[in-house]
Amino acid sequence: MCGIAGLCNWGKDWRDNIERMNEKMYHRGPDGSGIWVSEDKTVVMGHRRLAIVDLTPSGEQPMESHSGRYVIAYNGEIYNHRMIRSKLLDEHKVAAFRGTSDTEVLLEAVDAYGLEGTLVMAKGMFALAVYDKKERALYLARDRVGEKPLYYGYVGRNRFVFASDLNSIASLDGFDNPVNRKVLGQYFRYGYIPAPYSIYEDIYKLEAGRILEIRYPFDSCREKTYWSMTDIAVRGQQHPFTGSEEEASEELERLLREAIRGQMCADVPVGAFLSAGIDSSTVVSLMQDMSDRKVRSFTIGMWDQKYNEADVARQIAAHLGTEHTELYITEEDARNVIPKLSGMFGEPFADSSQIPTYLVSRMTREHVTVSLSGDGGDELFCGYQTYTSVGRIWDRIRQIPGGIRKPAGALLGAIGRSKGGALAVRANLLGADSIEDLYLRSGIGEGICLVRQDNRMDGCRTIMDTYPAGLLAEPQHNLMLMDLLMYHPDDILNKVDRTAMSVSLETRVPMLDRDVVEFAWTLPLSYRRRDGMTKKVLRNILYRYVPRELVERPKTGFSIPLERWLKEPGLKEWAESLLERSKLERQGLLDVDAVRRIWRDYTEKDIWRVQIWYLLMFQEWMARVTIHGSDHDSGLTGRQL
Repeated sequence: MCGIAGLCNWGKDWRDNIERMNEKMYHRGPDGSGIWVSEDKTVVMGHRRLAIVDLTPSGEQPMESHSGRYVIAYNGEIYNHRMIRSKLLDEHKVAAFRGTSDTEVLLEAVDAYGLEGTLVMAKGMFALAVYDKKERALYLARDRVGEKPLYYGYVGRNRFVFASDLNSIASLDGFDNPVNRKVLGQYFRYGYIPAPYSIYEDIYKLEAGRILEIRYPFDSCREKTYWSMTDIAVRGQQHPFTGSEEEASEELERLLREAIRGQMCADVPVGAFLSAGIDSSTVVSLMQDMSDRKVRSFTIGMWDQKYNEADVARQIAAHLGTEHTELYITEEDARNVIPKLSGMFGEPFADSSQIPTYLVSRMTREHVTVSLSGDGGDELFCGYQTYTSVGRIWDRIRQIPGGIRKPAGALLGAIGRSKGGALAVRANLLGADSIEDLYLRSGIGEGICLVRQDNRMDGCRTIMDTYPAGLLAEPQHNLMLMDLLMYHPDDILNKVDRTAMSVSLETRVPMLDRDVVEFAWTLPLSYRRRDGMTKKVLRNILYRYVPRELVERPKTGFSIPLERWLKEPGLKEWAESLLERSKLERQGLLDVDAVRRIWRDYTEKDIWRVQIWYLLMFQEWMARVTIHGSDHDSGLTGRQL
């Protein structure tokens, strides 16, 4: 796990800038720093190293291939690198390796099989840059599901940049890319900025499963897809698993064991996050069953029992025999994280579970360098209750003829825009054309209305805006796929990467192994959810290792009581200062009346909306770029980071 950065056409001041980019990513790689520059100085690569496999200098980056043709800067892990290494040696593509790093294997595979051929073969998480000296071509690539981040774009005319961390790009000399006003509506819909966009104009996120190619003179680029979650889902449903549910669980356990075995390999200490949930409990169960020593497991608890899972996690750990560490956090511990958040993410991000995720990562890093997690289980195995509840709502709504329902929704919407609240939300739902459309609308709430009319989403469409209704036969399968295409990479995986890497902790996600994902999409819905029971095939595995009564209980979730905290001294004043009318008017981005109304509803009427946290995280980011910046007007330029 590392950080990568690079520049094209930067001119004579390339060294100061790449060193600054590397320094901004120190937390992603405190074990070393490297720079490579082409002979003509047109291409520069930077790297920060968190040493996980091959801790010697032979694993340092940027790294040149044995032939001298290719150079790589790489962030991530290739879990099947030993298999690829053996293939390269057996086929005499490589006479001998200098070290044991997966980086060297990956680079020599690119030299032997080409980049796309290598990525199709590789199992892992990664964001990488490869420069082909012969063709004068730079390639960027991102893993299949979006575990590792990669930003790219232009700063000024023809000056191409890329980095793992948006703050690295914003630190460059001359960076004055404006805030992308058109993406604000998307942020206030979801609480995060979906790929391919970023908070800045002309800076983008490379989407999962994509390769970007840019050739000299580096003034234009093109993308291609080497792996598609949508294609895998469609193919899986067209060629379903034909065995029994028990046989499906057996095969899934085999695949998970293979994935976990590969992800437990490291030259540093490895552990796992453990909550009271099905997913992490399954991962830890299989880890412990395959290990000849006690697995290190980690949980945080909260004194408020409504939000606490630590007691159950402790019982699961005791039953499995792990070496368990838990930390009970206070409200003060959690509140103290808030000022750090905007710096961790580099752009507005407002999933409030970022706070406990950071705290468990910080505690875990005191003991290990790598931690496995259970992320992905909800989306792959139909774990969210919303998948069912949205279906029930759609069944009711579609009984109303469209000729009546949509005009009624438009009328209520006109009233709701002035009054806000639940009326506006219901009006929005009445306009849905399909269950997929309803799912998107159900998560929007009043978010779009917080943005000034002239700053809304014109020309800024995401993969969700073009998702074809009824792509998969089962409605709930469509909702799961929608989450895996955007919510999971841009929210969940983004959150885990940024919070864990802020304390130099590598996280690994066995549920997102290529073979596990591809197998999961062949399963019928009844093997995932039936009679109100979620994650059927996963539960069948877990019950072999953990008593059913320990895990068959309501999940409290990885959350915090924001709606209570924001009324308490300290945080309330902090929030009030961020939402001052004069400050909002000076920025000119949001609908000031709408913002103030939603805040008054909360403080005076006790009406909590998640958009309050979206607003505060946005305003905290705006405050940070202004404080850390220069003299640009209104805090709207990236140079102020």
